[in-house]
Amino acid sequence: MQQQFTIRRAEAGDAAALLEIYRPFITDTVVTFEYDVPTADEFAGRITDTLADFPYLVCERDGKPVGYAYAHHIRERAAYDWAVELSIYLAPEAQGQGVGTVLYQCLIDLLDMQNIRILYGCVTLPNEGSRRLHEKLGFVLTGVWHGSGWKFEGWHDVGWFEKRLGGDAPARPVVPFAALGEEKIEECLCRYTAMLKMED
Repeated sequence: MQQQFTIRRAEAGDAAALLEIYRPFITDTVVTFEYDVPTADEFAGRITDTLADFPYLVCERDGKPVGYAYAHHIRERAAYDWAVELSIYLAPEAQGQGVGTVLYQCLIDLLDMQNIRILYGCVTLPNEGSRRLHEKLGFVLTGVWHGSGWKFEGWHDVGWFEKRLGGDAPARPVVPFAALGEEKIEECLCRYTAMLKMED
């Protein structure tokens, strides 16, 4: 029986379901350096805050969230307005099936529509799966912060992967995500949802 995938915008009401995906990354891994599992209310606030500026996407399979991806500012100064950091988390049952590639590329295309120019992926090393995902989508490892994070009684390296959009042309104003227009956003989400159905 064919599985039904949908990529859509996250909502504050998704917080509990997305937190269940994120929780084991906090409690069991060094993929994130976050120590404490946030409350559902705090997580809902993160979703709402992100959507004010950037996409926050959910991938559902048969109506159940199995992954999410989003972008956020990497620095506060105005000169960095065109640079963002991306994050993606998948439930175990969605890993290794191409879901991450499609979801991440959908996020990237929406950011391109916003006139974002530089994308960064911050990866705790080693992480072969995340490295392959970034390299597959055209990211290049630009540097390593050695022993920069302390978790589970050890120091961990962080690799920074970079992808540039739009060449070296002058910057254009960044368009807030909500201002892209419903039709453009939905077209992109539907196009990548269709790719997941093809992958299946």
